[in-house]
Amino acid sequence: MNHTPTKPGRRRMRLLFSATCAAVLAAGGTLIATTTSAYAEADRTVSANTTGTHNGFFFSFWKDSGNASMTLRADGRYSSNWGSGTNNWVGGKGWATGSRRTISYSGSYSPNGNSYLALYGWTRNPLIEYYVVENFGTYNPSTGATRVGSVTTDGGTYDLYRTQRVNQPSIDGTATFYQYWSVRQQKRTGGTITTANHFDAWARAGLNLGTNHSYQVIATEGFQSSGSSDITVREGGGSNPGNPTTPPPGNPGNCTATLSAGQQWGDRFNLNVAVSGASNWVVTLGLGGGQSLQNSWNASVSGTSGTVTARSNGSGNNFGVTIMANGNWNWPTVTCRTG
Repeated sequence: MNHTPTKPGRRRMRLLFSATCAAVLAAGGTLIATTTSAYAEADRTVSANTTGTHNGFFFSFWKDSGNASMTLRADGRYSSNWGSGTNNWVGGKGWATGSRRTISYSGSYSPNGNSYLALYGWTRNPLIEYYVVENFGTYNPSTGATRVGSVTTDGGTYDLYRTQRVNQPSIDGTATFYQYWSVRQQKRTGGTITTANHFDAWARAGLNLGTNHSYQVIATEGFQSSGSSDITVREGGGSNPGNPTTPPPGNPGNCTATLSAGQQWGDRFNLNVAVSGASNWVVTLGLGGGQSLQNSWNASVSGTSGTVTARSNGSGNNFGVTIMANGNWNWPTVTCRTG
């Protein structure tokens, strides 16, 4: 986003422990003890900058002004509301330490203006702020960022970007750091996020995360806008905790294709394609209007415009194409399946 929201410094996490109840029964001279532990915290609304845990999940809430608030509910669920008087806010539930975990989420998201719904986190060594944007309002948060490729995973294609923040607030105070972005082309509010696929795609594009992971949450963010959200998050894939999202036909999500930039001339450009997760793969490229395929290598490719299909031919899991732009320099969409 042009504003690229500032974030508060890291605060000590307040741990909340569930109560433990025990019922002791004596029968026939034998002592029987039954102990039950469960998260059973009441709903709690936060409207001031804070982090902590609630019903077994880490949460973070921050705003710089206005009336934004977030209500912490059962398990991994939270709801939020913000009005037009709010300049910038962000909050969500997840985990105190980020990782390559697979995450499922569901719910509702209703922005009016500039906002997005994303998997959001930080690392240190180096200091990196990262986003996997699943949905957004009237403004694409990657606008003005440097595009470095794309990745197809979890039933959709994400464009990869990098931006730099110079002398801006971070979890470690004022600092200069990079932001990494994966922005989903097909917006959704519910599904599975295979975080490892995004981490690996960034790494292949030369965007390396830090070795020390800070928090990782499914966050709602708003900037000079209004709206609401009601999101439930949990760890693991498979069935979504709510309304499932059906992957597009022909893309079951069992392999991943990542685009990266190659050489460019005045009338055409090269793209490199890296496939992971399968050795017997079929990659489909959706060329834009006016574009045509001029050349390819290390794959069996059919089609020259519109939909172009590449199949593994024993040359490995990396291939390339040359695309005649004809005035259209947008990269094609990409999907991957086994075949």
